[in-house]
Amino acid sequence: MEIHAAHVDKSYGGIAVLRDVTFSAGPGVTCVEGPSGSGKTTLLRLLLGLEKPDGGTISGADCLHWAAVFQEDRLLEHLDAAGNLRFALGADFRPREAAQLLAELGLPAAEGKPAGEYSGGMKRRLALARALLAENDALALDEPFSGLDRESRARAEEAVRRRTAGKPVLLVTHDPGDAARFRAPVIRLERISGGCSEK
Repeated sequence: MEIHAAHVDKSYGGIAVLRDVTFSAGPGVTCVEGPSGSGKTTLLRLLLGLEKPDGGTISGADCLHWAAVFQEDRLLEHLDAAGNLRFALGADFRPREAAQLLAELGLPAAEGKPAGEYSGGMKRRLALARALLAENDALALDEPFSGLDRESRARAEEAVRRRTAGKPVLLVTHDPGDAARFRAPVIRLERISGGCSEK
């Protein structure tokens, strides 16, 4: 179960965002690092099939069933944690498993508070829970630990380790420590004129 990208280019309005990006990612966490504007989110969107590359090829990604954490939490703010998960997962919602994961992440399912009243870090953990509980065989995580304090981050990292074993996980991060903590290879993107390329 490997993903291969070869000489991938992507531009918007004639401005290059990704240029000549080549990498392989197998099971386990692969970190995607780079400064703001270097195309990290664009790369995930290409892998998810939400965008098409202008040049080059991506293989292996299109046959995977992806779950994702996007930059925006995309929650229904009038529903509590369990309600958000039930809505997103539909028939795949399993109350006991959801409650267990919410507890692991420090979000008790019985709290009953609407997500609109959550802190930023609580919303982020709920978005992560939704991705981890969805039926998937690969995950794209765009800054899933942003806004988390040290304890919450440690909980979230451990949940990712436990629940993604044997699956490709593309983790966009600004924290170089993530690669060390997950013992992960790194796809390093650098900004190019108007965009970025892999280094």
